[in-house]
Amino acid sequence: MRVTPQRFWRDLSLSTVSAGFVAVLVGITSTIALVFQAAQSLGASPEQMASWIWALGLGMGLATLLPSLWWRMPVMVAWSTPGAAVLATAAAQSGFTLPQAVGAFIASAALVMLCGATGWFERAMRFIPMPLASALLAGVLARFGLSAVGSVSSAPVLVLLMVGAYLAGRRWLPRYAIPLALLSAMLFVAAQAMLAGSAGQNGLQNWSAGLAWPVWVTPQWSWHAMVSMALPLFVVTMASQNLPGVATIRATGFEDKRAQGGEAGIPVSPMITVTGLTTLLLAPFGCFSLSLSAITAAICMGPEAHSDRLRRYTASAMCGFFYITVGLFGGAVISLLLVLPKELVATIAGLALLGTIANALQMALADEHRREAAIITFLVTLSGVVVAGVGSAFWGIVAGLVALGVSRLHRT
Repeated sequence: MRVTPQRFWRDLSLSTVSAGFVAVLVGITSTIALVFQAAQSLGASPEQMASWIWALGLGMGLATLLPSLWWRMPVMVAWSTPGAAVLATAAAQSGFTLPQAVGAFIASAALVMLCGATGWFERAMRFIPMPLASALLAGVLARFGLSAVGSVSSAPVLVLLMVGAYLAGRRWLPRYAIPLALLSAMLFVAAQAMLAGSAGQNGLQNWSAGLAWPVWVTPQWSWHAMVSMALPLFVVTMASQNLPGVATIRATGFEDKRAQGGEAGIPVSPMITVTGLTTLLLAPFGCFSLSLSAITAAICMGPEAHSDRLRRYTASAMCGFFYITVGLFGGAVISLLLVLPKELVATIAGLALLGTIANALQMALADEHRREAAIITFLVTLSGVVVAGVGSAFWGIVAGLVALGVSRLHRT
């Protein structure tokens, strides 16, 4: 299934390039401040913070680009956003050093590799019915749709212009609706001289706009760091990142069904192993945790990327290329992305995810006997509740499974 250069260029289109760029735009701008907060909490120097961007960008890029080309599937990898929150909290509470944190990164990555190599996580995911997996995905993505609507209050002209360009594109140029919305926003921002101040608002005004270089940090092993940092990092990565990541793969029709006599898809267990191995190799340079993507994956796996699902792998491949660019030219690229208005990012994400949200809700509510459990899963996931440091995606599935089990017990 490997892709030849001729095949790739033939499958590539403006819509897939746009989807890859939007995925990186949303992934970077929405959570980069949290990553910097985690690095600062661990006492990282500016050079070490630049190394984190180098390692994360290179890790996400290669783990996205190479599998996408190898399997010709839209494989998407991202850093663990809840993992960054765990690091910032643990460092603030316990005063861990950066070398101790690197040791925790390696231990967590080893546990992720174990889950991938044994197939434990993938087997556990098979017990989750498709309506609940779809409801989980809809709940995760719906927050971005709500953010897009909320942006009208702070930047009405920009948002309405983007929505108008999107609707016009859907009417006359369906494949290019998202690129048209993005282009209209960029032109508006440039014309109104709105490119100012975002980096400073995120506390990154002193961030260098130069190249990023790797800085080695020798790991130190601490049982206290293993318990307080490595285990929570592993748990939230699997429950709050990989779980909705697999739900995205299933809901968008890219699940590997060869074991059931069906068609080939994205092999989940090998990809879990890849994320763990990549994290382990790049951990001394600042790669704290990589995982399957959910939100940005939906952008590249959905119909907006391309109407032909067999060509959507070019969207994830371009996303991987852009991530590598972020890693190599970290300061310059991030400085450029962070000056874009937050309303632009929120709106383009919401528009890009509309089709996937609609499809996920349709699949979640199609089965009358599982509809109530699916709605519970959707609402709990959408709530954003965090219990014991674990995000709402995990608790949404737990609530849905409990509701489904009780309903079946009642029928029997």
